[in-house]
Amino acid sequence: MRAVIVREFGPVEEAELGEFPKPDAAPNEILLEVHATAANFVDLLMIGGQHQFLPDLPFVPGKLPAGAVAEVGPAVKALKPGDRVLAMAEQGGFGEFVAVPESQCFRLPDRMSFVDAAAMAMVYDTSWFALRDRARYQIGDTVLVLGATGGVGLAAIQLAKTMGAKVLAGVSSWDKADLARDAGADVVIDLARSNLYDNLREQVYEATGNRGANIILDPLGAEIFDAAIRALAWRGRLVVIGFAAGRIPTVQTNYLLVKNIEVSGLQISDYRKRMPGQMAACFQEIFGLYDAGKIKPAPTTILPIAQFATALADIRDRRTRGRIVLSQGKD
Repeated sequence: MRAVIVREFGPVEEAELGEFPKPDAAPNEILLEVHATAANFVDLLMIGGQHQFLPDLPFVPGKLPAGAVAEVGPAVKALKPGDRVLAMAEQGGFGEFVAVPESQCFRLPDRMSFVDAAAMAMVYDTSWFALRDRARYQIGDTVLVLGATGGVGLAAIQLAKTMGAKVLAGVSSWDKADLARDAGADVVIDLARSNLYDNLREQVYEATGNRGANIILDPLGAEIFDAAIRALAWRGRLVVIGFAAGRIPTVQTNYLLVKNIEVSGLQISDYRKRMPGQMAACFQEIFGLYDAGKIKPAPTTILPIAQFATALADIRDRRTRGRIVLSQGKD
């Protein structure tokens, strides 16, 4: 089958499009014919050998593909060939086929395209668990979303608004602020201002009547984390999602004590493996909100799978607006 192949860990430019063995479905698995898979920052980490979970070489990258069931193993009970699903595959999505356990597949709503499903995967489930589980969202909370114009950020803005939150959107590029506003942000916070260590808190306090944010979602890290933790309200909760800005920050625990605040982490792959029932509930809510017209994918660029390196390099170099979905050209 045609697939993106990583033979050695390194820059995305060293991966290649070629022929890779077509997988077979185990008794409890389905063989998915992939139609669309989003390009994500985590793919760069996997390809570069920097992710906490690394597959054996050679491998096909690509997480959470959307497609149609091609074959089913003899122990599969609920799915059949032709069913349209989103698969929680941790790799293999940049190939024509991938084998996935039936328990890790979720049927798509009839009106949801493969491209929309791929564009929403990874970012909406991450945001859902960050808000619902790690931050324990309560009605009336103010949520500050950092990296608000990225995939997780735009998804988090929309989900938080459906939950009734006041949403502050932290953006590093002011020319992308319209994306955050279009997603529903109430206030845009400028992360590019000088003296961010003090300025971020000042902006958040101005928007919250000097109370601070009840919840902060942080996919960035580095100096932005250092500034953001100071903008938490009393008993506020900050969820660490990633370190796209580079440096992995540290926490002075006395600060947690003095303000009665919490810092937690979210590694979404663990939920797929350890809590499939909660993951199913997550997607039931996400798909229901999509069907009701309350959420929608971020603006999406569709590229053929042959342009995988361009897509991932654009994400790495922060040239993207919205989401990039790689298509196998089967629609």
